[in-house]
Amino acid sequence: MTTGGNDGAAYDVVLLVEQPLSRQDALQVRGLHEEAPAPVRYHLLLPVEDAAARVESAMGTLASGDALVVSPAMLDHDEVVDIQRELLDQARADVTTSVRALEDAGATATGQTVTAEPIDALAAKVQEVEAAEAIVLTRPHVVAEFFHLDWTSRARRKLGVPVLHLLEHESFNEQAGGGEGVSGV
Repeated sequence: MTTGGNDGAAYDVVLLVEQPLSRQDALQVRGLHEEAPAPVRYHLLLPVEDAAARVESAMGTLASGDALVVSPAMLDHDEVVDIQRELLDQARADVTTSVRALEDAGATATGQTVTAEPIDALAAKVQEVEAAEAIVLTRPHVVAEFFHLDWTSRARRKLGVPVLHLLEHESFNEQAGGGEGVSGV
């Protein structure tokens, strides 16, 4: 393993997550680096959901058969701005919760929300902190993973560091097929 970090004294790991880390997630991540060659610093990134996409998705879910649904384009601009503000506030709170979970697990961690495309943000952070590795924590996305369109596959193609994919809120045993983890992909 190489030592990441600008000063060469720490092993920097960038985490890209879809949702806040649970206590179990934080303990598992921390457990991966118990014998790291240097003190580990985690840099957590949490993408902020796009309000317009969320509204479109919700409206599409409501549309069924003969039901008439208002087009997302007909929503008031201020309503979309309010939704985006709520999503950003929630993402910031989720970052705080995740950093606290890592710190409670004995880690040194920082976190930030990102509005850029997640893999671009991951690549930029890996380069910025000269990370030794990246970890992508997601919910299972069987179709995306099958076609290698998921964050992990894209990150592996783009980054020059090892990329580990973990499933949020599942133990290592569950992820290895001992429970509900994705084992056939």
